[in-house]
Amino acid sequence: MKRKAINAGMIGLMGCAVMVSPYAVAEDYSFWYGGLNVGQSEARIDDARITSELAASGLTATSISNDDTDMAYKLFGGYQFNQYLAVEGGYFDLGRFGYSTTTVPVGTLAGNVRLKGFNLDLVGLWPITERFSAFGRVGVNYAQADDNFTSTGAVSLPANASPGENGTSYKAGLGLQYDLSRSLALRAEAERYRVKDGLGNDGDINLMSLGLVYRFGRDEPAPVRKAAAKTSSMPGWLPVMVVVPVRVKTQQYCSILDIQFEIKKDEIQPEEREQLAVVGTFMKKYPDTTAVIEGHSDNVGTSEFNMKLSQQRADSVVSYLVNDLKIASSRLSAVAYGETRPIADNSTREGQQANRRIDAVIACATDIAGLKVVPARLTMALEIEFDPYKSDVNSQYFSELGEVARFMKANPRVNAIVEAHTGKYLGEGADRVKVDPAIAMKVSMLRAEKIVDYLVEKQGVSRSRLSASAFGQTSRAAYGTTLEGQQENRRVNIIYTYPK
Repeated sequence: MKRKAINAGMIGLMGCAVMVSPYAVAEDYSFWYGGLNVGQSEARIDDARITSELAASGLTATSISNDDTDMAYKLFGGYQFNQYLAVEGGYFDLGRFGYSTTTVPVGTLAGNVRLKGFNLDLVGLWPITERFSAFGRVGVNYAQADDNFTSTGAVSLPANASPGENGTSYKAGLGLQYDLSRSLALRAEAERYRVKDGLGNDGDINLMSLGLVYRFGRDEPAPVRKAAAKTSSMPGWLPVMVVVPVRVKTQQYCSILDIQFEIKKDEIQPEEREQLAVVGTFMKKYPDTTAVIEGHSDNVGTSEFNMKLSQQRADSVVSYLVNDLKIASSRLSAVAYGETRPIADNSTREGQQANRRIDAVIACATDIAGLKVVPARLTMALEIEFDPYKSDVNSQYFSELGEVARFMKANPRVNAIVEAHTGKYLGEGADRVKVDPAIAMKVSMLRAEKIVDYLVEKQGVSRSRLSASAFGQTSRAAYGTTLEGQQENRRVNIIYTYPK
């Protein structure tokens, strides 16, 4: 079964600027930070041991009252090496805990301990969403325990009524973190400290706390090329939209070619030459048009072999167009994608056949409706700018989107896919920054969804006929090392899909 389609990511310009997230460049994951946690600590007081020690002195405990919780806090600072690892040290005060017991013969014994000290932890972070993450910590603590005992009646005080103990032990914890801004985050943590009391007895102190984290040097976004940036009085943690100026225009691209190959073959079959004749006729009619011939393969064989084979297939089509149909070679280019862009499931025979294909992406003239052979898919590549910090579609593009709506209303069996693409870099020279792929993917989806919303809400196109698709940086049309190349990579394609 034939599939007539294009890979819309190969050609087309768009002024849809890449949003630079506060997390866009790699160095943003390395920074110093500090903070404060406040919460409640809890100790497990060993009543059995207290009763046993009193019994050894000939006393019977008749009641024990425990004060096993207190307010606690910690001050900390650290350095985050990357998105997943940090080291953190600080000072903690776990509070004061105590007990009071009455005895027979008549007497009382009261004791309390104050615990504070320092810690050094290794922290592992697991990003869950752009702002939300989980983390775990293991480390060592150096705790100072100051005990104090008082007694009445038949109970005698120990020789040292105010013993102290300093010691090193382990600690561990788990937590969740939510980024309120680029520089400020909220934490919720559960930790356990292993400590010794003033008499040298081991015990565990649990701390449940909430805290704030401040990241130093992250109040402003990463520097970008001043000529391209737009200023705003909005908070620095918000995403910064950097717009490369472009001409307001619409370019249309169409595909009128889809050739499929047999396994491990690159020969053009006789029945496919009719399609190539359509391409040749069209390019002769419009001498200013150019075409990119894309070669694709299934996953049969090695990746290297499939890349080479898809290049040979694309070269075969270009050679036929040049030698047999007399199209100037300067107007044609061949690109290989191998098995990297499947359109069907390679686990089935039919899917493999669909993936062994040639797509021709052709710069189209404006009289698309007059073509003798209607393409299976038609791609309109839009150049669109968005305002900083916004994803709303500007009114200057309403007329182009109105054309989309009018075409779909005139062709009720046609659906459309809005594909959004972004670039890998932003800016030039020393000001060039690398855009985080996850953020680029999210931004491109947001752009596509906004255009779908406009067509539905303002132009009356049924939402069931529209879909949004994000490609992020995965389908670049240029290297992106220059502003012009970056502009080429930032594009929105609206693809009309015709029924089979």
